[in-house]
This record gives sequence, C-alpha cells and structure tokens, in this order.
Amino acid sequence: MKKITVGALLFSMMFVGVNAQTLKSPDGKFEMNFQLKQGVPYYNLKYDGNVVVEDSKLGLRLFKDTAIKFASEVAKPEDAKNDLNNGFTKTDEKRDSKNETWQPVLGEKKNYINHYNELAVTLNQASSDRNIIVKFRLFNDGLGFRYEFPQQKNLNYFVIREEDSEIDFPTDMKAWWIAADYDSQEYQPQTSNISEIPSKWGSSFDSNASQQMVKNAVQSPLMLKKEGKSPLYINVGEAAVLDYPASHLEVDASNFKFKTHLTPDRQGAKGYIQTSSVSPWRTIIVSPKAEEVLASKMMFNLNEPTKYTDTSYIHPTKYMGVWWEMIIGKSQWAYSTAENVHLDKTDFTKLTPNGKHAANNDKVKEYIDFAAENGFGGLLIEGWNIGWEDWFGHSKEFVFDFITPYPDFDIKMLNEYAHSKGIKLIMHHETSGSAANYERWADKAFQLMNKYGYDAVKTGYVGDIIPRGEHHYSQWTINHYYRIAEKANEYKIMVNSHESVRPGGESRTYPNYISAEAARGTEYEAFGGNNPDHQTILPFTRWMGGSMDYTPGIFQTKLDYYFPGDKRFVKTTLVKQLALYVTMYMPLQMAADLPENYKRHMDAFQFIKDVAADWDDTKILSAEPGDYIVTARKAKGTENWFVGGITDENKRDYTVDFSFLDKGKKYEATIYEDGKDADYINNPQSYNIYKKKITSKSKINFKMVRSGGFAISIKPL
Repeated sequence: MKKITVGALLFSMMFVGVNAQTLKSPDGKFEMNFQLKQGVPYYNLKYDGNVVVEDSKLGLRLFKDTAIKFASEVAKPEDAKNDLNNGFTKTDEKRDSKNETWQPVLGEKKNYINHYNELAVTLNQASSDRNIIVKFRLFNDGLGFRYEFPQQKNLNYFVIREEDSEIDFPTDMKAWWIAADYDSQEYQPQTSNISEIPSKWGSSFDSNASQQMVKNAVQSPLMLKKEGKSPLYINVGEAAVLDYPASHLEVDASNFKFKTHLTPDRQGAKGYIQTSSVSPWRTIIVSPKAEEVLASKMMFNLNEPTKYTDTSYIHPTKYMGVWWEMIIGKSQWAYSTAENVHLDKTDFTKLTPNGKHAANNDKVKEYIDFAAENGFGGLLIEGWNIGWEDWFGHSKEFVFDFITPYPDFDIKMLNEYAHSKGIKLIMHHETSGSAANYERWADKAFQLMNKYGYDAVKTGYVGDIIPRGEHHYSQWTINHYYRIAEKANEYKIMVNSHESVRPGGESRTYPNYISAEAARGTEYEAFGGNNPDHQTILPFTRWMGGSMDYTPGIFQTKLDYYFPGDKRFVKTTLVKQLALYVTMYMPLQMAADLPENYKRHMDAFQFIKDVAADWDDTKILSAEPGDYIVTARKAKGTENWFVGGITDENKRDYTVDFSFLDKGKKYEATIYEDGKDADYINNPQSYNIYKKKITSKSKINFKMVRSGGFAISIKPL
C-alpha cells in the first residue's frame, strides 16, 4: 500500500490551493486540477469530491536531434536537457466549452452529445525557450488530455524517445487487461488486481503471427473497478491516434500507477514530429455504474468531424462469407499444391489444384444463392486472388497484387450473378503485413473494385510489417491505415481492417473505416479458444473506441461435427451467438457459419435475418465486466427494438424491464432463449422460441445457462 504522511498531504493540499488551475465538468461532478511542482507538470482528478487520480506527472522525453542512429540510442544524463517534462513556467491559460449534438454516419445512437469544459495551459521551458500546450477536456463522463506543439523557432522538428503521461490511482483495483504487444491484441483477457499484474503477466499470452511483447505492460482500453460499498468503474484509453504511435500502459504494481509506453520503430524512435502538431488524447472515463461506462462516447467526441464531402456510399451491411470453412480447416485459401510462386512469373493455370480451394465458382454461387434468399446484402470471399500458396512467414514483399483471380474464380461472371440477386461481393485484401506493397497496388485494386461494383473491402495484416522494422502500432503503420482509408474514400469504398490498430473513435473523422478487428475474434474459437467471459469483457475494452468485426453467428459450435474426435468448440450456446448481434455493435455484421448449418436451424436464424446493424438508440440495461451484459437497441428509422443478454461461465437469472418502450403502445416480442437442458459444453444447440405481446409495463424473466443468453425481437402491433 502507498504511504502518505499527514504533513505531506497537508503541504500538497496547500500547494494545490495556491497554484492549481481547476477545471470542472459541465455537471460539476468532476474536478481536474493542474499544477507545476518545481517546474514539473502534474494533474489530478476527482469525482464527487473523491480522488480518482492522484497527482500524476506529464511530459515527454526527446532524442537530442532528429537524425538518430540505428538501434535506439542509450539515454545519458546530459540528454535530459532535450526533454519536455521539466523547467516549465505557465505563461497562459485559455478556457472554452462546447455543447453540441452531432450525428455519426453509422452509430449506436442517432445523436451523440459532445459537452465539455476545456482548459488549455501554455508552458514555457526557459532553458530552451520552447512552448507546449497541455489541453484538458472534462466531460460529464470523464477526462481527456493531450499535448499540443505549436510551430516555433526552437521546436520545428523533434523525435520522441518516450511519452511519460502518468495515471496514478490511490488504491488497488480490479483490472481486466491483456498483455502489451507492439503488434497484436489477439490475447485472452485477464482478470486480476493491479498489484497482481506482474506476477500473472508472463502466462497471460500465447504465440501470434507477429509479436513483440512489452514486459509488465498492458494494452488499452483498460477496464478497472474500485470495489466496495461505493464501487467506481474506470476506463483508461486513448483517442484520435493519428500521425503518432499507439500507446501501452507500463504498470507500477506497488503504487497502482500506469505510464504511457509508445510503440517504437526499429531505431527506438517513437514519433517523428513536425510542428504544429498534437498528440492523441489520453482518456479516463469514470462512473459508479458499469452501464454508463459502456454508454460513453467520449473517445468519438475527442476526434475531429469528418472532412469527407460525400458519405452517402457508407451504409450498414449484413454479410456472409466464404471464410469459416477455411478457419476450421475444411477448405483452403490457396488454389494449388505449389510451395513457391512468383506473381509475375508463375502460370497458375498450369499448377496442380489442391482440391480444397474454397473460392471457386460453384461454391461461391451456392453462398450467393443462400445469402440472397435470406436477405443479406453482401458476401465476403477470401482466397480469390493468386499468391496464397506461400503468402505467410517468408518476409515476402511482393506477395499479392490484389487484382488477379485464381483460374477457378471468374470475377466478372460471379459479380454479374451476385448483382442479379441483389448481392454485392465484399473484396478481400490480405497484405501479409506488406503494407508498402499494398500502397503500391491500392489504386489498381480499388479501380478493379469499382469496375465490378464492390463497395467494401476487408483488409488484413497477418505477419510482420514490411517496411521491416515497423510494427502494427508504430507511427508509420498507423499513418498507413488512414492513408488506405483516404484512398478508399476516393473510390467510395468502405474499409473493414483486420490485424490493424484498435480504434479510438477515429471513425468520426474517417467514417468509411467502418469496422476493424484488432482483438481476439470468433476465429480464435477454432484456434486457441475464447473463454466464456470473453464477450462480456470486450465491450468494456476493445469496443470503447469503435466497432469490431467479431464475426459471430456460429450455430455448429462443436467441430467434431466435421472432424470426428476434434476437441475444439465454440464456448457459447447457440442463443448466446444470437445475443451477440445486440450486445456487440457491428455496422458490418457477419453471419459467419456455413449455410448448411443455418438450414438446420432456420427458426433461430430468423433473428440474424431480422436484427438491425445501425441504430437510432441504445440502452445498456445492465452490465458487469466479465460477468454479463444486457443491451437494448432501436433500429435506425423504425420502431423496432432488439434486446440481447449474455453471461459468462455462470448461470444467471435476469428480468428484462421493458419500460424503455413507448408508453401506451403494444408490441409483439419474439423471444429466443436457452433451452431448459441447454449447456455450452453438453447441449449448446438447445433453444426455445416463442412470441408474446408486451407493453412498456411488461417484465420477462430469463434463465441464462452457462455461457448462454437470450435475444428478443420487438415490433409494434
């Protein structure tokens, strides 16, 4: 435990009273204090008069010049004179406030409210005559702060060695976290106290296609809970990560303190900055209710409005895909048995087919037929293009050209066939981490998409990034993701990015970047598996800054159905798979299972057909990270509501109170619930469906089984 003497505490209180700049939230519940202690900037945060964040340092360490040597320079004491973390005096402060309502192109609500009070403190470092601005925005749901670097004589270009923004908590708290990695977030979430993170860190992750772990550090968004009689939920994250690396959180377990740790390039540089510029926002969302944390839109509010002049092409999409059968090992992405191909030399028509290539004309037409018959708008096809024979693990730069189909994939015929049935095909651009190659081919790839009527692309970044020495979350690669989004916008194309950086509300600025993966999705049910509490944690962590392409809807959860004796299985009931369409926000919404499995459960499949993908309203009815989530959403432009509830490995009773419905109206609810004998291990496909007339006064009790749930479709009568 931390030890603070009475004398030190009184001195600190006196210091705050004399020197601090105070900022309060619009509702007055939050108070942020900024101060300089012997030239070092600090801030703290209170909620309802109680300290949430103790005095925490701010600042950055810099390299001595912009021409750093290969492999990170060793910091020397004399280098400290380059840093922007001490020797400051306050020369100015400006205050502002805003209360606006804005409409996301796609979102969980029709309107988002952006209401904050702002304090911008200008600091001058006399020894170097450099100025920086620390800007704070205090909302009714928490705090955001960032650094701003005005263009000036002594600060035109600089290279960041590290950002040292601290978040110092007064007590040990429960934490839901994943281990920090410069290249992946595809790890099982861990649950422990802050003080226990170092002891559990080494066993908290498994292998990944690209991996560079950061010892005793965790990734954000990080979910925390102060337990006891007056619980408090805290979410730590970052927003508007643009032209800057993504950050991680170093853990000081004994002091319950976190510090930013930026993703470097191979030289150890963590940001090449040309002024004027700004850092991302560091975010701290706080509420006594977990439901209010989930409902926060602070990260989106901290991003700039889009500069796109036309967003009419951006739309919610429900899609199926030639995908899951490759994930489980039933089919393959590659066309041939070759192990070494050259895109500019190999004649793929002369290669020996492997007999398992999924993206073939006949199979794709079967998927198109089923998707069209059931009202879907899109069909993703992976493995359509040449190069999959040796696509991974060879540091191969020219790995795909994104325009040449395999011999058994007639792109013209299949597009005409799909369009005749009201289906748009969704393009797949796996880069194998060769981001530079993708930029080289992007125009031709998007021109091909325009030619054949594709309006959405799933990009992928499996493996180490090329240019070699960059990471998935380093500054160069972050810039790449948004260069691709901007390029896609030129061609009126929506982007669904996989193995990329987790979002921090950037979809407000880049609304065609409609979804991303950047976490452990359904595919891992066929790899290392996902724990039953996984889906009850992700909305509190990965989902805080934007939509995830989680790819739910697996009805055949046990893989021994395909491969007798196979022990792999999806650790949920069938009904929980339905509920995920509501508890997880996905404007690009996949029904991921094989058509043959849906055909055996068309009554349950009806919910996936009915559920919306874009919303006018969202209400988090009840939630506890790691335990359960119950969410109600109102479909865009209709009076239809959908409710989803999920639980972890524990059985759970929950009563839905329908008071969110309009008073005086009558509705018909179609209810999907776990069967009485359902169990995610022993009987996952047991379910019950019935209809019931309800009003705003109605209540219905549900008995969720282990890793089960319920789903409700509600229409006015």
